[in-house]
Amino acid sequence: MTRWPLTLRGTGAVLLGLLSFVLAGTFTIPALLFFGVLLLSAVALGLGSLYLGHRPDHVRRTFSPEIATAGEEVTVRAHVESRTVLPTMSGTWEDVLAPGVEGEATGAFPGMRSGLIAGSHSVDLAYRLTARRRGIRSIGPLRVTTTDPFGFARRTQRLDTPVPLTVAPARIDLGALEDLPGDAGGSMQTATDRLGQGADNLIPRPYFPGDSMRRIHWRASAHRGDLMVRQEEQESNPEAVVLFDRSRDRWSAEALRTPGDDPAFEVAVSAVVSAAARFVREGYTVAVLDVDGAELVEPIEAGDLAAVETMTIAFATVTARRDGSLADAAPLFAGATLGPVVVVTGPVRESDAALLAPIVAHTSLPVLVSVGADPEGLRAASATGWRTTPLEPEDELKTLWSQWAPERGTVGVD
Repeated sequence: MTRWPLTLRGTGAVLLGLLSFVLAGTFTIPALLFFGVLLLSAVALGLGSLYLGHRPDHVRRTFSPEIATAGEEVTVRAHVESRTVLPTMSGTWEDVLAPGVEGEATGAFPGMRSGLIAGSHSVDLAYRLTARRRGIRSIGPLRVTTTDPFGFARRTQRLDTPVPLTVAPARIDLGALEDLPGDAGGSMQTATDRLGQGADNLIPRPYFPGDSMRRIHWRASAHRGDLMVRQEEQESNPEAVVLFDRSRDRWSAEALRTPGDDPAFEVAVSAVVSAAARFVREGYTVAVLDVDGAELVEPIEAGDLAAVETMTIAFATVTARRDGSLADAAPLFAGATLGPVVVVTGPVRESDAALLAPIVAHTSLPVLVSVGADPEGLRAASATGWRTTPLEPEDELKTLWSQWAPERGTVGVD
Protein backbone atom coordinates (compact mmCIF):
# COMPACT_ATOMS: atom_id res chain seq x y z
CA MET A 1 0.00 0.00 0.00
CA THR A 2 1.22 3.50 -0.78
CA ARG A 3 2.02 5.77 2.15
CA TRP A 4 -0.78 8.15 1.25
CA PRO A 5 -3.74 6.26 -0.24
CA LEU A 6 -5.57 9.29 -1.66
CA THR A 7 -5.13 10.79 -5.07
CA LEU A 8 -4.80 14.51 -5.61
CA ARG A 9 -8.54 14.63 -6.21
CA GLY A 10 -9.25 12.67 -3.03
CA THR A 11 -6.90 14.84 -0.98
CA GLY A 12 -8.64 17.94 -2.28
CA ALA A 13 -12.05 16.48 -1.44
CA VAL A 14 -10.98 15.75 2.15
CA LEU A 15 -9.60 19.25 2.60
CA LEU A 16 -12.71 20.79 1.08
CA GLY A 17 -14.94 18.67 3.32
CA LEU A 18 -13.03 19.75 6.44
CA LEU A 19 -13.17 23.36 5.31
CA SER A 20 -16.92 23.01 4.86
CA PHE A 21 -17.24 21.97 8.53
CA VAL A 22 -15.28 25.02 9.60
CA LEU A 23 -17.24 27.41 7.42
CA ALA A 24 -20.56 25.85 8.45
CA GLY A 25 -19.80 26.59 12.09
CA THR A 26 -18.38 30.02 11.42
CA PHE A 27 -21.19 31.32 9.22
CA THR A 28 -23.97 29.04 10.53
CA ILE A 29 -24.70 27.51 7.10
CA PRO A 30 -26.15 23.97 7.55
CA ALA A 31 -25.82 23.23 3.82
CA LEU A 32 -22.03 23.40 4.12
CA LEU A 33 -22.13 20.83 6.90
CA PHE A 34 -24.16 18.51 4.69
CA PHE A 35 -21.78 19.13 1.80
CA GLY A 36 -18.75 18.29 3.98
CA VAL A 37 -20.30 15.06 5.20
CA LEU A 38 -21.13 14.10 1.62
CA LEU A 39 -17.54 14.67 0.43
CA LEU A 40 -15.93 12.77 3.28
CA SER A 41 -18.41 9.91 2.87
CA ALA A 42 -17.65 9.67 -0.82
CA VAL A 43 -13.91 9.51 -0.10
CA ALA A 44 -14.43 6.86 2.59
CA LEU A 45 -16.65 4.83 0.26
CA GLY A 46 -14.09 4.98 -2.52
CA LEU A 47 -11.28 3.94 -0.21
CA GLY A 48 -13.30 1.08 1.22
CA SER A 49 -14.22 -0.21 -2.23
CA LEU A 50 -10.54 -0.91 -2.92
CA TYR A 51 -10.17 -3.19 0.10
CA LEU A 52 -13.53 -4.79 0.84
CA GLY A 53 -14.30 -8.17 -0.72
CA HIS A 54 -10.95 -8.56 -2.47
CA ARG A 55 -9.26 -11.93 -2.15
CA PRO A 56 -5.52 -12.36 -2.56
CA ASP A 57 -4.31 -12.59 -6.14
CA HIS A 58 -2.26 -15.47 -7.47
CA VAL A 59 0.51 -14.88 -10.00
CA ARG A 60 2.21 -17.55 -12.10
CA ARG A 61 5.28 -16.49 -14.09
CA THR A 62 7.08 -18.10 -17.00
CA PHE A 63 10.28 -17.15 -18.81
CA SER A 64 11.10 -17.90 -22.42
CA PRO A 65 13.80 -19.08 -22.57
CA GLU A 66 13.85 -20.43 -19.02
CA ILE A 67 17.62 -19.91 -18.77
CA ALA A 68 18.85 -16.72 -20.39
CA THR A 69 22.34 -15.89 -21.58
CA ALA A 70 23.97 -12.50 -21.19
CA GLY A 71 22.78 -10.18 -23.94
CA GLU A 72 19.73 -12.31 -24.78
CA GLU A 73 16.12 -11.15 -24.85
CA VAL A 74 13.65 -12.95 -22.60
CA THR A 75 9.86 -12.97 -22.81
CA VAL A 76 8.24 -12.72 -19.37
CA ARG A 77 4.62 -13.81 -18.99
CA ALA A 78 2.54 -13.38 -15.84
CA HIS A 79 -0.84 -15.05 -15.39
CA VAL A 80 -2.78 -13.20 -12.68
CA GLU A 81 -5.85 -14.80 -11.11
CA SER A 82 -8.05 -12.50 -9.04
CA ARG A 83 -11.45 -12.49 -7.34
CA THR A 84 -13.23 -9.42 -6.03
CA VAL A 85 -16.78 -8.88 -4.79
CA LEU A 86 -16.91 -5.32 -6.06
CA PRO A 87 -15.90 -4.36 -9.59
CA THR A 88 -12.58 -2.56 -9.91
CA MET A 89 -11.45 0.19 -12.22
CA SER A 90 -8.62 -0.23 -14.66
CA GLY A 91 -5.17 0.68 -13.41
CA THR A 92 -1.49 0.15 -14.11
CA TRP A 93 0.96 -2.64 -13.41
CA GLU A 94 4.71 -2.64 -12.95
CA ASP A 95 7.23 -5.43 -12.53
CA VAL A 96 10.28 -4.69 -10.41
CA LEU A 97 13.49 -5.62 -12.25
CA ALA A 98 16.81 -6.26 -10.54
CA PRO A 99 20.01 -4.58 -11.74
CA GLY A 100 21.42 -6.46 -14.71
CA VAL A 101 18.14 -6.81 -16.60
CA GLU A 102 16.39 -4.10 -18.59
CA GLY A 103 12.95 -3.78 -20.12
CA GLU A 104 9.65 -1.90 -20.22
CA ALA A 105 7.99 -3.86 -17.42
CA THR A 106 4.83 -1.75 -17.12
CA GLY A 107 1.45 -1.39 -18.73
CA ALA A 108 -2.29 -0.97 -18.27
CA PHE A 109 -4.11 -3.36 -15.94
CA PRO A 110 -7.73 -4.00 -16.99
CA GLY A 111 -10.67 -3.44 -14.67
CA MET A 112 -12.31 -6.48 -13.09
CA ARG A 113 -16.00 -7.28 -12.92
CA SER A 114 -17.65 -8.43 -9.72
CA GLY A 115 -16.86 -12.01 -8.81
CA LEU A 116 -20.48 -12.47 -7.75
CA ILE A 117 -21.45 -12.26 -11.40
CA ALA A 118 -18.59 -13.73 -13.37
CA GLY A 119 -16.62 -15.79 -10.85
CA SER A 120 -12.85 -15.69 -10.91
CA HIS A 121 -10.99 -13.52 -13.36
CA SER A 122 -7.56 -13.85 -14.88
CA VAL A 123 -5.31 -11.42 -16.65
CA ASP A 124 -2.34 -12.32 -18.84
CA LEU A 125 0.54 -9.87 -18.95
CA ALA A 126 3.65 -10.09 -21.10
CA TYR A 127 6.72 -8.04 -21.84
CA ARG A 128 10.29 -8.47 -23.06
CA LEU A 129 13.45 -7.77 -21.16
CA THR A 130 17.13 -7.99 -22.00
CA ALA A 131 19.45 -9.91 -19.68
CA ARG A 132 22.45 -7.61 -19.65
CA ARG A 133 24.59 -9.23 -16.98
CA ARG A 134 25.33 -12.75 -15.80
CA GLY A 135 24.01 -13.96 -12.46
CA ILE A 136 20.78 -14.83 -10.66
CA ARG A 137 18.50 -11.84 -11.26
CA SER A 138 15.20 -11.38 -9.46
CA ILE A 139 12.08 -10.52 -11.43
CA GLY A 140 9.22 -9.00 -9.44
CA PRO A 141 7.28 -8.42 -7.36
CA LEU A 142 4.38 -7.46 -9.61
CA ARG A 143 2.74 -4.27 -8.40
CA VAL A 144 -0.73 -3.21 -9.49
CA THR A 145 -2.12 0.25 -8.80
CA THR A 146 -5.89 0.82 -9.07
CA THR A 147 -8.24 3.67 -8.16
CA ASP A 148 -11.82 3.76 -6.95
CA PRO A 149 -14.67 4.72 -9.35
CA PHE A 150 -14.59 8.33 -8.11
CA GLY A 151 -10.85 8.69 -8.49
CA PHE A 152 -10.48 9.65 -4.82
CA ALA A 153 -8.32 6.78 -3.56
CA ARG A 154 -5.65 4.47 -4.95
CA ARG A 155 -4.25 1.17 -3.86
CA THR A 156 -0.93 -0.35 -4.84
CA GLN A 157 -0.79 -4.11 -4.30
CA ARG A 158 2.21 -6.35 -4.28
CA LEU A 159 0.78 -9.48 -5.86
CA ASP A 160 3.70 -11.91 -5.54
CA THR A 161 7.28 -12.40 -4.45
CA PRO A 162 10.39 -12.02 -6.65
CA VAL A 163 11.18 -14.93 -8.96
CA PRO A 164 14.81 -15.73 -9.86
CA LEU A 165 15.92 -15.62 -13.49
CA THR A 166 19.21 -17.39 -14.21
CA VAL A 167 21.42 -15.47 -16.64
CA ALA A 168 24.24 -17.68 -17.89
CA PRO A 169 27.40 -16.33 -19.53
CA ALA A 170 27.37 -15.65 -23.25
CA ARG A 171 28.62 -18.75 -25.07
CA ILE A 172 30.18 -17.92 -28.40
CA ASP A 173 29.94 -20.49 -31.19
CA LEU A 174 33.61 -20.80 -32.06
CA GLY A 175 34.77 -22.23 -35.37
CA ALA A 176 35.83 -25.84 -35.88
CA LEU A 177 39.37 -26.72 -34.85
CA GLU A 178 39.99 -28.35 -38.19
CA ASP A 179 40.20 -24.85 -39.63
CA LEU A 180 43.30 -24.18 -37.52
CA PRO A 181 46.80 -25.12 -38.60
CA GLY A 182 48.61 -28.10 -37.13
CA ASP A 183 47.42 -31.44 -35.80
CA ALA A 184 45.17 -30.15 -33.02
CA GLY A 185 41.98 -30.10 -35.03
CA GLY A 186 38.90 -32.23 -34.68
CA SER A 187 40.18 -34.85 -37.14
CA MET A 188 42.60 -36.09 -34.48
CA GLN A 189 41.87 -39.80 -34.00
CA THR A 190 44.42 -40.78 -31.35
CA ALA A 191 45.86 -38.80 -28.53
CA THR A 192 48.36 -39.25 -25.78
CA ASP A 193 46.92 -39.96 -22.39
CA ARG A 194 48.40 -39.43 -18.95
CA LEU A 195 51.75 -41.06 -18.35
CA GLY A 196 51.93 -44.33 -16.50
CA GLN A 197 48.48 -45.65 -17.43
CA GLY A 198 49.49 -48.83 -19.21
CA ALA A 199 50.51 -47.36 -22.56
CA ASP A 200 52.40 -49.57 -24.98
CA ASN A 201 53.90 -47.15 -27.52
CA LEU A 202 56.95 -45.11 -26.44
CA ILE A 203 57.61 -41.88 -28.34
CA PRO A 204 60.50 -39.60 -27.39
CA ARG A 205 59.85 -35.89 -26.92
CA PRO A 206 62.05 -33.04 -25.64
CA TYR A 207 62.77 -32.91 -21.93
CA PHE A 208 61.13 -30.07 -20.05
CA PRO A 209 61.63 -28.94 -16.44
CA GLY A 210 59.30 -30.94 -14.23
CA ASP A 211 59.69 -34.21 -16.15
CA SER A 212 60.96 -37.15 -14.15
CA MET A 213 64.62 -38.04 -14.77
CA ARG A 214 63.60 -41.70 -14.74
CA ARG A 215 61.78 -41.15 -18.03
CA ILE A 216 64.77 -39.82 -19.94
CA HIS A 217 65.18 -41.71 -23.23
CA TRP A 218 68.97 -41.96 -23.34
CA ARG A 219 69.25 -43.46 -26.82
CA ALA A 220 67.08 -40.73 -28.34
CA SER A 221 68.94 -38.11 -26.30
CA ALA A 222 72.26 -39.29 -27.70
CA HIS A 223 70.86 -39.31 -31.22
CA ARG A 224 69.33 -35.83 -30.97
CA GLY A 225 71.99 -34.19 -28.85
CA ASP A 226 69.32 -32.96 -26.40
CA LEU A 227 67.62 -34.61 -23.48
CA MET A 228 64.54 -36.54 -24.58
CA VAL A 229 61.92 -38.26 -22.43
CA ARG A 230 59.57 -41.17 -23.11
CA GLN A 231 56.06 -40.10 -24.06
CA GLU A 232 53.57 -42.90 -23.64
CA GLU A 233 50.67 -43.06 -26.02
CA GLN A 234 47.45 -45.04 -26.12
CA GLU A 235 44.27 -45.03 -28.10
CA SER A 236 41.66 -42.98 -26.27
CA ASN A 237 39.38 -40.00 -26.51
CA PRO A 238 41.70 -36.99 -26.75
CA GLU A 239 41.72 -34.75 -23.71
CA ALA A 240 41.48 -30.96 -23.58
CA VAL A 241 41.86 -28.70 -20.59
CA VAL A 242 40.46 -25.24 -19.98
CA LEU A 243 42.23 -23.60 -17.04
CA PHE A 244 40.55 -20.56 -15.47
CA ASP A 245 42.67 -18.24 -13.34
CA ARG A 246 40.19 -16.57 -10.95
CA SER A 247 42.75 -15.26 -8.46
CA ARG A 248 41.93 -11.82 -7.08
CA ASP A 249 45.11 -10.10 -8.31
CA ARG A 250 43.80 -10.51 -11.87
CA TRP A 251 40.40 -8.93 -11.46
CA SER A 252 38.65 -6.01 -9.83
CA ALA A 253 36.91 -6.14 -6.45
CA GLU A 254 33.55 -6.33 -8.24
CA ALA A 255 34.50 -9.72 -9.68
CA LEU A 256 34.90 -11.04 -6.13
CA ARG A 257 31.50 -9.84 -4.95
CA THR A 258 28.85 -10.24 -7.62
CA PRO A 259 28.61 -12.08 -10.95
CA GLY A 260 28.32 -9.78 -13.93
CA ASP A 261 29.77 -6.62 -12.35
CA ASP A 262 33.31 -6.78 -13.76
CA PRO A 263 33.29 -6.52 -17.60
CA ALA A 264 36.79 -7.99 -17.91
CA PHE A 265 35.89 -11.00 -15.78
CA GLU A 266 32.75 -11.52 -17.89
CA VAL A 267 34.88 -11.74 -21.02
CA ALA A 268 36.98 -14.39 -19.30
CA VAL A 269 33.97 -16.44 -18.20
CA SER A 270 32.57 -16.32 -21.74
CA ALA A 271 35.91 -17.47 -23.13
CA VAL A 272 36.01 -20.44 -20.72
CA VAL A 273 32.57 -21.80 -21.56
CA SER A 274 32.99 -21.09 -25.29
CA ALA A 275 36.30 -22.93 -25.56
CA ALA A 276 35.04 -25.88 -23.52
CA ALA A 277 31.92 -26.16 -25.68
CA ARG A 278 34.00 -26.12 -28.86
CA PHE A 279 36.29 -28.88 -27.63
CA VAL A 280 33.36 -31.08 -26.63
CA ARG A 281 31.89 -30.72 -30.12
CA GLU A 282 35.27 -31.63 -31.60
CA GLY A 283 35.29 -34.94 -29.73
CA TYR A 284 37.52 -34.05 -26.81
CA THR A 285 36.92 -35.00 -23.20
CA VAL A 286 37.17 -31.63 -21.47
CA ALA A 287 38.31 -30.76 -17.97
CA VAL A 288 37.52 -27.24 -16.73
CA LEU A 289 39.88 -26.49 -13.86
CA ASP A 290 40.91 -23.73 -11.50
CA VAL A 291 44.61 -22.86 -11.37
CA ASP A 292 45.07 -25.13 -8.36
CA GLY A 293 43.58 -28.09 -10.22
CA ALA A 294 40.14 -27.98 -8.60
CA GLU A 295 37.35 -28.96 -10.98
CA LEU A 296 34.96 -26.12 -11.66
CA VAL A 297 32.55 -28.61 -13.23
CA GLU A 298 32.54 -32.35 -13.70
CA PRO A 299 34.65 -33.51 -16.69
CA ILE A 300 32.60 -33.37 -19.87
CA GLU A 301 32.68 -36.36 -22.17
CA ALA A 302 33.16 -35.88 -25.87
CA GLY A 303 29.94 -34.91 -27.63
CA ASP A 304 27.92 -34.50 -24.41
CA LEU A 305 26.07 -31.29 -25.30
CA ALA A 306 23.70 -31.67 -22.35
CA ALA A 307 26.69 -31.45 -20.03
CA VAL A 308 27.80 -28.33 -21.89
CA GLU A 309 24.46 -26.72 -21.06
CA THR A 310 24.85 -27.76 -17.43
CA MET A 311 28.33 -26.26 -17.34
CA THR A 312 27.11 -22.98 -18.82
CA ILE A 313 24.36 -22.71 -16.21
CA ALA A 314 26.83 -23.52 -13.43
CA PHE A 315 28.98 -20.60 -14.56
CA ALA A 316 26.08 -18.19 -13.99
CA THR A 317 27.27 -17.71 -10.40
CA VAL A 318 31.06 -18.05 -10.75
CA THR A 319 33.07 -15.21 -9.20
CA ALA A 320 36.73 -14.50 -8.68
CA ARG A 321 38.49 -16.03 -5.67
CA ARG A 322 40.67 -14.50 -2.98
CA ASP A 323 43.56 -16.92 -3.38
CA GLY A 324 45.23 -18.90 -6.14
CA SER A 325 48.19 -18.22 -8.40
CA LEU A 326 49.46 -19.13 -11.86
CA ALA A 327 52.43 -20.68 -10.08
CA ASP A 328 50.11 -23.57 -9.21
CA ALA A 329 49.25 -24.30 -12.84
CA ALA A 330 52.39 -25.83 -14.35
CA PRO A 331 52.71 -28.73 -11.86
CA LEU A 332 49.24 -29.90 -12.90
CA PHE A 333 50.59 -30.90 -16.32
CA ALA A 334 53.82 -32.57 -15.27
CA GLY A 335 53.98 -36.11 -16.59
CA ALA A 336 51.04 -35.66 -18.98
CA THR A 337 50.58 -34.93 -22.64
CA LEU A 338 47.21 -33.61 -23.75
CA GLY A 339 45.39 -32.11 -26.66
CA PRO A 340 44.52 -28.40 -26.53
CA VAL A 341 45.11 -26.48 -23.32
CA VAL A 342 43.49 -23.07 -22.97
CA VAL A 343 44.51 -20.88 -20.04
CA VAL A 344 42.15 -17.99 -19.34
CA THR A 345 43.54 -15.30 -17.07
CA GLY A 346 43.84 -11.56 -16.53
CA PRO A 347 46.77 -9.39 -17.63
CA VAL A 348 49.81 -11.56 -18.36
CA ARG A 349 53.12 -10.17 -17.16
CA GLU A 350 56.57 -11.38 -18.12
CA SER A 351 56.86 -13.22 -14.82
CA ASP A 352 53.57 -14.97 -15.59
CA ALA A 353 54.86 -16.08 -18.97
CA ALA A 354 57.78 -17.79 -17.22
CA LEU A 355 55.38 -19.59 -14.87
CA LEU A 356 53.27 -20.86 -17.77
CA ALA A 357 56.16 -21.84 -20.05
CA PRO A 358 56.44 -25.47 -18.77
CA ILE A 359 52.86 -26.21 -19.89
CA VAL A 360 53.67 -25.72 -23.58
CA ALA A 361 55.53 -29.04 -23.86
CA HIS A 362 52.47 -30.95 -22.59
CA THR A 363 49.87 -29.79 -25.11
CA SER A 364 49.33 -29.97 -28.83
CA LEU A 365 47.67 -26.54 -28.88
CA PRO A 366 48.72 -24.06 -26.14
CA VAL A 367 46.36 -21.08 -26.07
CA LEU A 368 46.54 -18.26 -23.54
CA VAL A 369 43.54 -15.95 -23.24
CA SER A 370 44.67 -12.79 -21.48
CA VAL A 371 42.03 -10.25 -20.50
CA GLY A 372 43.55 -6.79 -20.27
CA ALA A 373 46.73 -7.91 -21.98
CA ASP A 374 50.19 -6.49 -21.24
CA PRO A 375 52.12 -6.28 -24.57
CA GLU A 376 55.44 -7.20 -22.93
CA GLY A 377 53.84 -10.14 -21.21
CA LEU A 378 52.26 -11.31 -24.46
CA ARG A 379 55.58 -11.20 -26.28
CA ALA A 380 57.23 -13.18 -23.51
CA ALA A 381 54.45 -15.78 -23.60
CA SER A 382 54.67 -16.03 -27.39
CA ALA A 383 58.38 -16.63 -27.15
CA THR A 384 57.79 -19.68 -24.95
CA GLY A 385 55.37 -21.26 -27.42
CA TRP A 386 51.95 -19.89 -26.54
CA ARG A 387 49.89 -18.76 -29.50
CA THR A 388 49.47 -15.00 -29.43
CA THR A 389 47.43 -12.26 -31.08
CA PRO A 390 46.20 -8.95 -29.65
CA LEU A 391 42.45 -8.55 -29.13
CA GLU A 392 41.08 -5.04 -28.98
CA PRO A 393 37.81 -4.30 -27.13
CA GLU A 394 35.87 -4.12 -30.38
CA ASP A 395 37.23 -7.45 -31.64
CA GLU A 396 35.44 -10.74 -31.12
CA LEU A 397 36.83 -13.95 -29.69
CA LYS A 398 35.13 -15.87 -32.49
CA THR A 399 37.11 -13.95 -35.10
CA LEU A 400 40.41 -14.49 -33.31
CA TRP A 401 39.69 -18.20 -32.87
CA SER A 402 39.59 -18.67 -36.64
CA GLN A 403 42.70 -16.54 -37.27
CA TRP A 404 45.22 -18.19 -34.99
CA ALA A 405 48.47 -19.11 -36.68
CA PRO A 406 51.44 -21.15 -35.39
CA GLU A 407 53.38 -18.04 -34.44
CA ARG A 408 50.38 -16.41 -32.73
CA GLY A 409 48.40 -17.76 -29.76
CA THR A 410 47.83 -15.55 -26.77
CA VAL A 411 44.50 -13.85 -26.93
CA GLY A 412 44.52 -10.51 -25.14
CA VAL A 413 41.27 -8.78 -24.25
CA ASP A 414 41.47 -5.16 -23.12
